[in-house]
Amino acid sequence: MIKGFDRKRQRLRRHLRVRKRVVGSAERPRLAVSRSLKHIYAQLIDDSAGRTLLAVSSLDKELRGQVDGGNVEGARMVGDLLAKRALAAGLKSVVFDRGGNAYHGRVQALAEAAREGGLEF
Repeated sequence: MIKGFDRKRQRLRRHLRVRKRVVGSAERPRLAVSRSLKHIYAQLIDDSAGRTLLAVSSLDKELRGQVDGGNVEGARMVGDLLAKRALAAGLKSVVFDRGGNAYHGRVQALAEAAREGGLEF
């Protein structure tokens, strides 16, 4: 391994850099996106109270069996479901936290689907 090159460490450094500026509140929670090779997860977090207001993933009962969280289409479905649940809970505006991942592919698809569903970033 080349000294200083570690993908996980670089992603964590980017995540910490993003988290310095992105803070969620009860009125405008943080939309935190994390992904693995097989699934994608999204949470709405109130950082002032330190609690998760809403969580959606490709493992949800509503999506299980019809979605593959490891592709862009699955991420879009998760974003749609997140927007529906957030609007039902009375949350319209969020702050986006990409979690150190590039704003590309699945992360971008989830964000765009949430925007199209009615959430404001």
